[in-house]
This record gives sequence, structure tokens and C-alpha cells, in this order.
Amino acid sequence: MLAAGAARAAGRTPAALTTSGPVTGVTEKGVSAFRGVPYGADTGRRRFLPPEPPQPWRDPRPCVDYGPASPQRGSEPNQSEDCLRLNVWTPDTRPGRRPVIVYIHGGAYSTGSGSSPLTHGARLAAKGDVVVVTVNHRLGPLGYASLARLAPGFEDSGNLGQLDLVLALEWVRDNIAAFGGDPGCVTVVGQSGGGAKIATLMAMPAAAGLFHRAVTMSGQQVTASGPLNATRRAEVWLEALGLTPDRIEEVRTMPVERLIEAAGATDPILGGSLYFGPVLDGRSLPRHPFFPDAPAQSAGIPMIIGNTREETLAFLGNDPANAGLTWETLPGRLTPSQMRIDVAPEAVVAWYRREHPGMSPDQVLIRATTAARSWRAAVIEAEMRAAQGAPAFVYQLDWPARLPNGRTGAFHTSDIPLMLDNLAAQGSGAIGPEAQGMADLMSEALLAFARTGSPNHPGLPEWTPYSLERRETLIMDLPPRMQNDPRGDERRFFGRIPYIQPGT
Repeated sequence: MLAAGAARAAGRTPAALTTSGPVTGVTEKGVSAFRGVPYGADTGRRRFLPPEPPQPWRDPRPCVDYGPASPQRGSEPNQSEDCLRLNVWTPDTRPGRRPVIVYIHGGAYSTGSGSSPLTHGARLAAKGDVVVVTVNHRLGPLGYASLARLAPGFEDSGNLGQLDLVLALEWVRDNIAAFGGDPGCVTVVGQSGGGAKIATLMAMPAAAGLFHRAVTMSGQQVTASGPLNATRRAEVWLEALGLTPDRIEEVRTMPVERLIEAAGATDPILGGSLYFGPVLDGRSLPRHPFFPDAPAQSAGIPMIIGNTREETLAFLGNDPANAGLTWETLPGRLTPSQMRIDVAPEAVVAWYRREHPGMSPDQVLIRATTAARSWRAAVIEAEMRAAQGAPAFVYQLDWPARLPNGRTGAFHTSDIPLMLDNLAAQGSGAIGPEAQGMADLMSEALLAFARTGSPNHPGLPEWTPYSLERRETLIMDLPPRMQNDPRGDERRFFGRIPYIQPGT
């Protein structure tokens, strides 16, 4: 089999041999890219059942186009239940011991794919001499509808999306050496829902040993859905399909478009459309990811936990209803659906006005909703790791990006193009002459972490792990700096109020 490096020199097609059969790729930005490689069989033939490896093939399979995304309500093109595909970028398929970075996409368990321009792996693979993998898996009701309590034969239905990811990581273990990667040095990276999927994998026995470092970016999963709440959501979904539990087998053969459309029914616990996410099923997920403590099986895995300072600007900053707020109108925007905790908005506004008198109402909206929502879970996970004696490296991104409407801040997703060094990709808000410098700081930290388990490199101050005594946090900015307990007053204020993981 011709190695990628020799293939480029000879002007020939990159190729590799997988356990299922030979594949060919293309040369992209100086590395070899293999797109749409099957790691699992068509799930449409095994709907609501655990994934299986693909049927083997003999002739070289062209892997030049991205595979289908999971069916979803999002705008991803090329959706199909035959979605268990992954993409590989490698500097060279000749035998090597290159670190492997597996990126798991976000989208709250319901949207997205591994083919986003923001997560292309070519630049990172070339820059760091690493192998980069992105993955598609089942989403929404196809991946997380918990039907186990309603009928036999659906025992694993609440965590199929997670089991798909386990199968993908098994594929990496068994095949990545053929692409020049080291199966004993695998780093999983995920932003938003991707980070939450990783936190969940850290508590899944089937995933033990399949990855060796973990990076979560604005994505946490302290608790999973309990089996009763998850079942109630499944019942609402069946009602939207016009089905009763005695007709549940019909979901295996219904048009997939109907299954996805019905996911737009109102969630009986959260409101909004139905939430489908990991379920405490006692099978593939026998415990909550980070409750009541950090999972023991992952104590030996070095971890980075990151968030962005103005996280919710991405969700609220483009809404005209949130522009030009006054102190009188602000409490009406601090709704339970935005802060996700039971607290009087007037008390929140009064505290910010007293403790941060320089903030405007618009700024308080973003800071309060950020502090009350996903940042809470990031703090909890960091605390759990520190208490376990396996502390995480924690960062807070302060460097501002720009939304399409011109507003700036360190918003949700703004660290993706920086960490993966994809500044020019569609959807990147990283602009200005300093952007590449910021991307170099973050991507070099990821590359160092993938190689050694420590993100430290010459461009950073000494990045020390998070402790309960000092709460050490790297402020990702220009220049970067270490700070103990940033936003500590906000952490303490909201820490008085019980945190409930959204969806649980």
C-alpha cells in the first residue's frame, strides 16, 4: 500500500488499509484527507439498536466526500441514517507514532456533523504533525430516545449516540496506525454538546481505555437524564407520532423525517422542543458523569476544561429583544429558560448593580446568564476533578470575537477556530491582526497536550492545574495570564442556588 508521503511525491492517490477494507483519499493543504470512512453499518437497518461494524469490502473505496450527517432538524446537508462515518487528516500514512486528536462535534445532541469548516483537520494535522479525526453519529431521537421502559427490544435506545462514539473510538484503536497515528495516544476534543458527550464517555465502562486525554470546551455533563424523565420525553415523542406504547415497533419502519419532525414537540420538563441526551440507563451509563463525584475510571486521564467569558452572547446577542435594555426591562429577560435556575431576577439585577456598577443592563444579561448556566457545570467538574486528586487544566477565553451583527465578546463557539487554527473558515468570528497569535497560543496548547498530557508551551505562562484552594485558571487572552478564581464573586453568588443540569 503506497504511503501518503510517497504518494504525494509521486502525484498518486493516498491510500490506507482498514480492518473493513482499503480506502483512498485526496491531498488537501499538504496532508492526506480521507472523508466519509465508514466505521459502522447503516443504522437505518438497525434502527434503535446498538451499532455494528460495517460490512467489509475488497476493492479500494474512494473516501473523498464527507459522509451523511445524522437525520436532524438542523440545516446540515446530506442527511441519512447511514451516518456512521468519520474523516481523517494525516501528514503521512507511513507507520508512525503521531498523536491522534478526535474531535466530537457539538449541537446539543440534536444537530451538527463532523464536516463543519470550523473543524476541518488539515491545518492542525500539518501544523502539529498529528492525525486529526472528526466523527458523525446518531442524534436526537435516533440516538437518545429512551424507549427501554416502554417495550422490550429497546434496552439501549437512550444512549445509542454514545455507543456510536464508542464504536468510532474502537475504530481509531484498530485502524489509526494505518494512517500514521498512535492508538495509544488519543485525545478527544469537543465543544458544547461535543464536550458533554466526552464528559459522558468518561463515565461509560465501554469507553474505558479508548482515549488517553480529554478536552472539553464550553461543554459539560454533570448529570444525565434520569430514566423517568427520559421515558416521559419518549412518551411525548410517541404521542406526537400518533402512537401508543403498544404500537412502538412502528418507529422502526416509519419514514425518518416523521421521527425527526416529532422531536419538535414541547418538552414536558424544560419547555421548548424535546431534549434528547444521555440517559442513566444502568447499562452503558451506570452512573452520572460528574455526580456525586468525578468518575474513577477516568481519574488517570489528563483533562482540559474550558469556557468563554461571555458564553451566552452567542444565543442572546443576536436577538433584537435583548438590545437596548434598561434596568426596568432587564428582569423580564432573565427568565428561567435563560438562567436555568430558580432565582428571582430582581435579586440578580440588584446584586450586579451593587457589585459591578460599571456594567450596563445589556452586559448584565450576558454575564448573569453565562454564570448561571454552563459555566456552573464547568466549575463543578473542575471541583470534582480537584477533589479526586486528578485536577484539570482550566481556561477561560477572554479574547473577543465578533458576531455577524457586530457585537463582540468571548462567546460560545468562539474558541473553536482558535483551538483548531481555522481562522479563515466560514463561521469564524475571529478577526483582526491579533487573531493568528491567539490561534497559535491555543492550538499549540492543544498540540502539546495531545503529545504529553500537559498543555504548557513557551508561549504561555506556567499553566498549573485547578485546585480547590486557589482555583487556578489560565485566562486565554493577549497576553495570556494565570489568575486564581476569576469571577469568584459571581461563582459564589450563583453557587448558593442548587444547580440542575439542563435536560435532567
